[in-house]
Amino acid sequence: MKTHRLKRGMTCAVMAFALTVPGTHAGASTPGSGEIRIQQVDGARWDMHVYSQAMGREIPLQLIRPADTSVPRPTLYLLNGAGGGEDGANWLNQTKILDFLADKNVNVLIPAEGMFTYYTDWIREDPVVGRAKWQTFLTRELPPIVDRALGTTGVNAIAGLSMAGTSVLDLAIQAPGLYRGVASYSGCAQTSDPMGQAFLRTVVEVMGETDARNMWGPYDDEEWRRHDPTVNAERLRGISLYVSNGSGLPGPYENPMLPRSAQAPELHEQVLVGGVIEAATNVCTQRLAERLAELDIPATVHFREEGTHSWGYWEDELKRSWPQIEASLLGS
Repeated sequence: MKTHRLKRGMTCAVMAFALTVPGTHAGASTPGSGEIRIQQVDGARWDMHVYSQAMGREIPLQLIRPADTSVPRPTLYLLNGAGGGEDGANWLNQTKILDFLADKNVNVLIPAEGMFTYYTDWIREDPVVGRAKWQTFLTRELPPIVDRALGTTGVNAIAGLSMAGTSVLDLAIQAPGLYRGVASYSGCAQTSDPMGQAFLRTVVEVMGETDARNMWGPYDDEEWRRHDPTVNAERLRGISLYVSNGSGLPGPYENPMLPRSAQAPELHEQVLVGGVIEAATNVCTQRLAERLAELDIPATVHFREEGTHSWGYWEDELKRSWPQIEASLLGS
């Protein structure tokens, strides 16, 4: 089972890192990209499938529509973590995002795949992740399809956690002008130095059980620097940035009296494994914050004194960052 594999992989990953350092249906042809299928699940919740020419297959997405669609609305692309949402550890299952978004006039689109891919374009087809061309899909194929199908304003922001906390920064760098706002929660914004590569390889190779060189080539290849948000931080200038991280120490969501979802790790795993992962991403986030300050690039950086690598804190950070995300989308 994917969930079991991911949980087992997370435990192995920390060890490795420590050692190294009912509804309606609508379909329409979209020229150059294939078919889009949209089906209402319940209320504001919809399922969307879009064919990607780059990946040669249909990609599932979860869509949350604003209550008022009488006028065009902007779009937030919201990415899941290392499991890509395929393992049940996703925004819809692990948070009360539907309640939170009920009065928000924004389209929210969540890719429901992407496990261990870093949502980037892999240079080679891989036996585990297949033909992964997520950067092309998310930045070139998908936005115009979404804009036409939903009648959006064409204004976008992007947010993501953990693995995708790295990805959202990189995607904004690789697609200048596409996103007005970026929010990164508990990501490691380094990909080309030893620590950043150790973290990334832990996700891809230990958890994903595949070869990270299929992603960006040999570890000393320039591609690793080209996708490094800390190295390329200057290219984030002009974007509304929100970056956050916990310390790794137990906090309110490690209370044993709190109810836990079926997909959540065991509490001891959340404390030990999640604590080590969050402490590691904290170092990465500190370095990104320092680099942004050196370049005099405005950013909201929020470091919590407690908190592990887990969903309760990411839900809190989405809410905390929402006024800034919303302002970037609405131009206020």
